[in-house]
Amino acid sequence: MPQFSSAGEQDVTRAIVGSYMDQFDDYVESDVIVVGAGPAGLSCAKTLAENDVKTLVLERNNYLGGGFWLGGFLMNKLTARAPAQEIWDEQGVDYEEYEETEDLFIADAPHACSAAIKDACDAGAVFQNMTEFKDLVVREQGKVRGAVINWTPVSSLPREITCVDPIAIESKILVDATGHQAEPLTKLHERGYVRVPGFERADIETYEDAQEFNTHAGHDSPAHDSMWVEKSEDAVVEHTGKVHDGLYMAGMSVCTAFGLPRMGPTFGGMMISGRECGRQIAAELEGEEIQTLDLREQAKGHLATNGHETPDEEQVERPAKPE
Repeated sequence: MPQFSSAGEQDVTRAIVGSYMDQFDDYVESDVIVVGAGPAGLSCAKTLAENDVKTLVLERNNYLGGGFWLGGFLMNKLTARAPAQEIWDEQGVDYEEYEETEDLFIADAPHACSAAIKDACDAGAVFQNMTEFKDLVVREQGKVRGAVINWTPVSSLPREITCVDPIAIESKILVDATGHQAEPLTKLHERGYVRVPGFERADIETYEDAQEFNTHAGHDSPAHDSMWVEKSEDAVVEHTGKVHDGLYMAGMSVCTAFGLPRMGPTFGGMMISGRECGRQIAAELEGEEIQTLDLREQAKGHLATNGHETPDEEQVERPAKPE
């Protein structure tokens, strides 16, 4: 006696193709596109979707979560400092306080990451994975109004055997949650719509320059500062927000944008940054005026606050690009 209902191969294929194409057609135009489905992108998407914002998340990998699946050094324990554990309380993630350090909490990475994915899905965010961000859709004065995308595997094929044009999707606002790479911001910097101090210090002028660093093992973006956990997470949340008409920054990409210290394998700042980014965008879409952050002035403020002098452009010693 069969246990399963009757359905042939053509039925399965038509169900996949029809459902996928209906959804994709609907999300060719969204309120917000979030680029990157790491902890910041997931929490941003969740916040937006629960505020009835039509939200599409792009992710280049076939899995969602980014580095959230591992806590660091291939060990699958995550840390978060108070008050970020309150998000785990909401999501039903089990955690414990590290006995040696007050208000430092530890959770199993698979549980925390899968809970963040479920949270965003339950809120109504839609995901387009195995999809690579290639460029921005811009309007007058570089207003960001969407993304140019292609299938991730296309980039892995030799140019001689494939030439697959990308397609474009539109949105009112785009969120750069791409982590160290800050890929959408790099595209604006490349065209001269914004000038990113960290990119200039590292001699990054084009998207290809940034990729040259990020495709070599051990090389994260040189645009952000060195590791300093206690400074970084507060600074990331403080600097989260709008940096250009139509472009917001969340998570690790904020460090790259403003030259902030990195925080390493602790994730509270990422989760709270994503929520703060979603809150600001929802407010803008409701008509509230959101201030555009000045990349240069904010970067100078960070350097001054932490006892550094802001170097003159001519005095900066630029790091060599990896061989």
